[in-house]
Amino acid sequence: MHHPIVALTPGEPAGVGPDLAVMLAREPWPATLVAIADPEMLRQRARLLAIDIRIDTWDGQPHVPGRLAVLPVPASHPTTPGQLDPANSAYVLATLERAVAGCLTGEFDALVTGPVHKAVINDAGVAFTGHTEFLAARAGIEQPVMMLAARDLRVALVTTHLPLKDVSRHITAQRLSDVIRVLHHDLQTRFGLSRPRMLVCGLNPHAGEGGHLGREEIEVIAPVLESLREDDLELIGPLPADTAFTPKQLAGVDAVLAMYHDQGLPVLKHYGFGSAVNITLGLPFIRTSVDHGTALDLAGHGEVDAGSMHAALQTALDMIAASQVA
Repeated sequence: MHHPIVALTPGEPAGVGPDLAVMLAREPWPATLVAIADPEMLRQRARLLAIDIRIDTWDGQPHVPGRLAVLPVPASHPTTPGQLDPANSAYVLATLERAVAGCLTGEFDALVTGPVHKAVINDAGVAFTGHTEFLAARAGIEQPVMMLAARDLRVALVTTHLPLKDVSRHITAQRLSDVIRVLHHDLQTRFGLSRPRMLVCGLNPHAGEGGHLGREEIEVIAPVLESLREDDLELIGPLPADTAFTPKQLAGVDAVLAMYHDQGLPVLKHYGFGSAVNITLGLPFIRTSVDHGTALDLAGHGEVDAGSMHAALQTALDMIAASQVA
């Protein structure tokens, strides 16, 4: 039986990502974990947290509790927990570059990412909107899809990190159709759902109120759904977002598609914050991540909750298993 190899990028070195990496290493996992990071930074964080683990260069051996295998990428500057340093932004991106390269060649079976700090990367002069867009660009994918999952609720997004004023013009028939097809495909191949049932939110209040509160539902969303139903995709909607997440509407639904970031994710995070997982669909490899940010104020203090990182790793392992069956 294949023993999965999972790449782990801790993300922003001043945040809680390194804490989470060394915490994960204490536990048994049915996979080899390979942290792509500065090993000395991880050793310093482990000492600061009084976590007794051995940090070694990756040698291909299976994971054992108390040992963290590292594929070394040196940080540009020494790191102080809680203190951002733009000089280390290139290091953060270098860890992601190496992880993507390994995933694309089959060296790794999945990638689990810790949180990055978008602002400090931009402060370093690098245009960066998030993991989703960065990974898609490196993998040559035009339409990635961000989906968060918590327990039995999955919420995918048509648009991600956009100002609200720009959302409407980005919801085109082509984009919406592409996103739904990616969502449908990955629910089948990554989650083992032979006939996924997807609920699609409208953009406007009351899904446009018959055109009185906006025409995107009439002119774009509903026609796309009708077209895709002809290809035997099971789609519900467009429904008003304020009632889409009620138990009655969610019964039997495998995923909800929201039109923009803050339409769907507040509900998901209220439902499962701390145990939710961020998943990038549409990539040629599996990528999961935590549902929270860098939490600079908690870094190095031993107070971070590792629940979301646990869920991210377990979800990656479940997706590997489902992909092998598919």
